[in-house]
Amino acid sequence: MQVALNSQSVKAALITVPNPWQMVDVHASIDSTNLEALRDPRSWRVVVADFQSAGRGRLARQWRAPARTSIAVSAVVPVPAGRTADLGWLPLLSGMAMCSALADLAHVAGRLKWPNDVMVKERTGETAHEGAGRSAAEDAPWLKISGVLCEMVPGGDLVVIGAGANVNQERSQLPVETATSLALCTRGDVRREDLIVRYLGELATLHRAWSLGGAALTSLRTAYRSRCLTIGLDVDVHQPDGRVASGTATGVDDAGRLVVSQGGSSRAHAAGDVVHVRRSQPEAGSTP
Repeated sequence: MQVALNSQSVKAALITVPNPWQMVDVHASIDSTNLEALRDPRSWRVVVADFQSAGRGRLARQWRAPARTSIAVSAVVPVPAGRTADLGWLPLLSGMAMCSALADLAHVAGRLKWPNDVMVKERTGETAHEGAGRSAAEDAPWLKISGVLCEMVPGGDLVVIGAGANVNQERSQLPVETATSLALCTRGDVRREDLIVRYLGELATLHRAWSLGGAALTSLRTAYRSRCLTIGLDVDVHQPDGRVASGTATGVDDAGRLVVSQGGSSRAHAAGDVVHVRRSQPEAGSTP
């Protein structure tokens, strides 16, 4: 039986120095943590839910999960004066925070699909035949375990960062074949409370560095690019207006946009749904 979130332990762990979080609301059921945060957007407010009846993802998609099997958390963060030019990095850094939290708690090695989906590989005890030089894990597909939805609060000085991560779902409880959960990726048990606290701790640290700009932001950009699975792949970028741009993802620019090259020209995309087609040209020693 799935256990309800322990709201007191979450609040006690978050509302403490040096964390910036000031208000933590934990709900058994709610329509959407992002919607609730937007109804009363106070700086450093956190909204958590055991179940969302109308959870939302990017591009107006639904985020669906059975009660008590995942985490759904929205955080209201401030936008310091002069930082609006770098807003495109907030969702990317949110994905980094979740990726780090999953690695620290569950020892799951994740990568980032631009802009902020966390991709992992499921566990396998099988290995390739001796001499094949590849393990079954290397050949396994990258599957989505977490996604992020950022929404600007009217006025422009606050952003709601909503994140979801699949924790206890079995295969039959996942909405699509390209999704996975921690239960399918690791044999260890991870408390959802611990994942929420670790994610928000990472998010606060990255937000602090993002707010500083300069060298701190440069380091974060470098760290994101090193974790980005999309760079180097042939991709289809499904844009909000319905058009599809195809080409090779050659990088992420300083504004956080995905740079896609085709036929000798390059274009930077600030938004879109990316489909990985294949690796364009594997680097020496890498896995194609």
